[in-house]
Amino acid sequence: MTSAILAAINILTRPFSAASVQASQPEALLAALGANRTLLLEQLQGDSSLEAVRSLREQVKTSSDWFCCDTEDPTWSFVQECLLLLLTLTQHLSDELEHLQQATPPSAERRSTPDMAPTLPPDVLSISQQKALEATLQFVVSLGLCPYLAPGVGVALGRRSAFGAIVEKVVLKEVLPTAGRRLLITTKVLLQLSQLSTLATLVFTRHLGDVMAALCQLGYEPCRDEYRQLSAEECRTCKEALRNLLSKVYQPIVVKELLILQGGPKQQSGPAGTSVGSSGRAGLGSAPAWLRRLCGQLLSERLMQPHGVQAVVRAVLEGGTGGESDWRKCDAVARILAACPQQAASVEDYFRLVCPQILDLLHFRDKLTALQFQRVATRVVHSMVQERPSLAQRCLLGPLLEPLHRCTSTSSDGCPRVAVDESEMTCCVEDVYKIWVVGNSPSPTIFRTLEEVLPVIFTLFCFTKQNVSHLRAPCQEILLWYLSHAETSAALSTLRQLSGLQTSKKDVAADFCFTVGSNGGARLCCKEICSDEDDELYAKLSGEQWRLECLTMLLAELKDSDLPSDFFLDLLQELTSWKAAGDGDEEEVDVSAMTLLEVEQQLLGRTKRRARRLALLQVLAVMVEGLQHTQLLRKTMQVVDFMVSLFQRACVGLHEACGPDVGHPVESQTLSMGMGLVATLLSAPQLSVEDYSSMSRLLPPLQTLSQQHPDEVIQELASNLRAVIATHGAFRPENLPAAASSSRKPEKAAESHEFPASSSRPPRVAGKSSTADSPNKLFSDWLLEACDPDVPTRAFALRILTRMVQHKNPEAIQDQEKVLLLFLENLEHEDSFVYLSAIQGLAALADSYPDQILDRLLKDFQTGPSLPLSNKERSLETRLKVGEVLMRASRAMGELAPHLGRPLVDVFLQGTRDPDHSVRASSLSNLGELCQRLNYALGPLAQELSSCLTALIKTEKEAEVRRAAIHVIAELLRGLADKTTQVLSDVLLDLYRALKWVVRSDPDEVAVLHAQLALEELDDVMRRFIFPQQKLEKKIVVLP
Repeated sequence: MTSAILAAINILTRPFSAASVQASQPEALLAALGANRTLLLEQLQGDSSLEAVRSLREQVKTSSDWFCCDTEDPTWSFVQECLLLLLTLTQHLSDELEHLQQATPPSAERRSTPDMAPTLPPDVLSISQQKALEATLQFVVSLGLCPYLAPGVGVALGRRSAFGAIVEKVVLKEVLPTAGRRLLITTKVLLQLSQLSTLATLVFTRHLGDVMAALCQLGYEPCRDEYRQLSAEECRTCKEALRNLLSKVYQPIVVKELLILQGGPKQQSGPAGTSVGSSGRAGLGSAPAWLRRLCGQLLSERLMQPHGVQAVVRAVLEGGTGGESDWRKCDAVARILAACPQQAASVEDYFRLVCPQILDLLHFRDKLTALQFQRVATRVVHSMVQERPSLAQRCLLGPLLEPLHRCTSTSSDGCPRVAVDESEMTCCVEDVYKIWVVGNSPSPTIFRTLEEVLPVIFTLFCFTKQNVSHLRAPCQEILLWYLSHAETSAALSTLRQLSGLQTSKKDVAADFCFTVGSNGGARLCCKEICSDEDDELYAKLSGEQWRLECLTMLLAELKDSDLPSDFFLDLLQELTSWKAAGDGDEEEVDVSAMTLLEVEQQLLGRTKRRARRLALLQVLAVMVEGLQHTQLLRKTMQVVDFMVSLFQRACVGLHEACGPDVGHPVESQTLSMGMGLVATLLSAPQLSVEDYSSMSRLLPPLQTLSQQHPDEVIQELASNLRAVIATHGAFRPENLPAAASSSRKPEKAAESHEFPASSSRPPRVAGKSSTADSPNKLFSDWLLEACDPDVPTRAFALRILTRMVQHKNPEAIQDQEKVLLLFLENLEHEDSFVYLSAIQGLAALADSYPDQILDRLLKDFQTGPSLPLSNKERSLETRLKVGEVLMRASRAMGELAPHLGRPLVDVFLQGTRDPDHSVRASSLSNLGELCQRLNYALGPLAQELSSCLTALIKTEKEAEVRRAAIHVIAELLRGLADKTTQVLSDVLLDLYRALKWVVRSDPDEVAVLHAQLALEELDDVMRRFIFPQQKLEKKIVVLP
């Protein structure tokens, strides 16, 4: 019977004749509608196949009190027939579904087999049947619903198509039934059809907006009582139907249709009148005021319900391509979400409801959706922070940063072992990166909020630099963003906190630390209690040093910023102020009149001052070592500031009558180089008035130096520089270019003052004079000076002898044995400047004459020093120094390593069984340096080497030796690279299992880290082996 009903529907909606289409006149349309209706009635009366359809249609017609037989409007007569047939189809499908549910026994499902197809329900329609119903519904909406909508309610038919313009002309609204009654009838029938799921899909996919417009007009349009066409009960029913419809349909579609119903912008509206998607809604007519208010109220209700924010965003942005228009839509939606609607009870309630949903917008994984939602979320956050900072802080930024705040406020008492898990920390850091860095909208509240958690983020960054973690990049970008955009004073204060010079109460709690997460992130866990105070102190000091190195890495990334220079000069100024204030810690204090509490406070204060000064010096040392001079002093003004600080410290040293720095060679040389730098600045071809004005700050310290410094050369140079600056270059002494050139070549100027920092004795005058005329000395004189008791003289002579060996000096070659004995003797010297020079000389000898020198060095490494006058008590230290020589010799072998390295491998393998763990570690270190250069010559030694390393890894008690053994494996894999699978094919599995055993079972964290690095090397090797790089090669074959 379903097919019969649809056949009747096809008769009613069959295409018009060709003449009617060509005419395209209202009369032709009315004639076609009347002809189709007449043909349908004739077929129902005369065709026996439609007898069941006619009977059911009559039943539906009898139960429908709205059917009007004597209407004078042919379009409404046609619509009534369409509605009757649609209700007939709905009634039939409903009866069939009910009959199916009652007739199907429970045992029928049990008799079905997996090969049997499920029975189709009777309401399933074919594609052609759905098309017929869609055409009928289009006739119903076009002829029976849209013409009766008030102006401005919905999209007018004339704006949709040319057919719609014709329909507006042929509809007779003055005849019975009235327009409002016709609209009510059509809407009720469409809602009745939607109770069946199959028909509801057809109705709402194309005509949801029209049904919503009709319900809004029927339920909410204001009118006078004498013109009212509906009763109060009917209006109330329409309102309830609208609410039910809006709650059942997919909310983004509802929001989109409400936006369309709200109409385009008002005519002659200013910029403030621009609404969501104004470019797309400009073609819409202006909606009535009552409809605008109603749509605004309904939109606000959609927004404030659960997942309402996402519904609004999806309604506006779905289907976008990420172009410029989508960016404008994102900004418009953000402005709407940031504004509190009038329907909200209070602004605070609105923020509490909406803010969690805004944060959820940051967590989408789809690339395009995530990009658009992130744009909306960041714009909303910044708008809320700007308009209502206190509420945004409490309802938005507070929950967002809660995991980071928990890192500072958590306590070990009653707290679980994991205070912040990995997923929370990852989500929080990513959200901060999106809001602060990607959003990139600096404001005081944004900066202040980030400052509170910046120490925690920096601690997390330091932790990620020690491991492989995906949180490293976002943490680094967050820190760099703050340092780049914050004011200089705030950034300097933050840098002082991060470097430990200024106490911070917002750092990670003392009893907690970050640990590695299972997915490459980090989590906050309780620290393990350390029973050894020395280990705890070492961990603390190494942690502070690592934090400073990480801070230096951050500053190195600020290549175009003046912040590193400003921080460096600020620390120098503090150092100068401390020196100017004097050191009262060395003065004796009379404690006879003090109480015990006062004495304790006095001692604690002195200790804190010393600790602060040491921390300042440590920060300066790390910055000077880790940053290039072009970053520390980028501009002329910064160079001048540095010189002012340098000269002021020199003046402070002059005021101290018995100061240790007065006349000190290092201070004098540094001062000379500083003045040479100033002379270089003054030697520039063109200096502006601003340059001379900035250099005028150098005048007071230069005057003091020219009058009080004990060195006459420095006095004269300071006086000349002061004269040039004071006269703005009008006076230029003759020696100014010479002073500038000396600053450009400080190594030549400092050569005559070379002496070791580790020695407490200053260089002798004889030492200076000996280096001054070094080109004229004989080889025998250098041998004598290499035995001089003065440390600088001896060290310098050893370096000269090393250069002679490297340059194949004939006398050095002839007296090779004497030079060797001299180096071996100085190898046992206590001063590092001397024995390091001896190590360098022995390495040069071994490189030049490996056959003669290496045998002697290997014997000394195995059994200790062989010289008759050697100190047997220092035999271990000497053996380690010889090991350093052998390591340098291994590095210098290059391609000769397979030829010369076999004896070294044997000795190093024997050294791994030495009773002293330091020698074992040294042997393994040397073995790693040598084996990575042996290449294919390592093949015969692979089994022996693998057995030795795996045994040490699993049985060695000393952690230092285990680390060295793991390091040897890493060096092997790094040196062999793509040849690993060929050279170590027999032992590669054993090495892999040993490394995995270390990762799982070794208690030493450093050993585990070394094993992880070795596994990464092995992973890279195997990836290149399994997935070789595809190369495009052209082969030319010569045919015979």
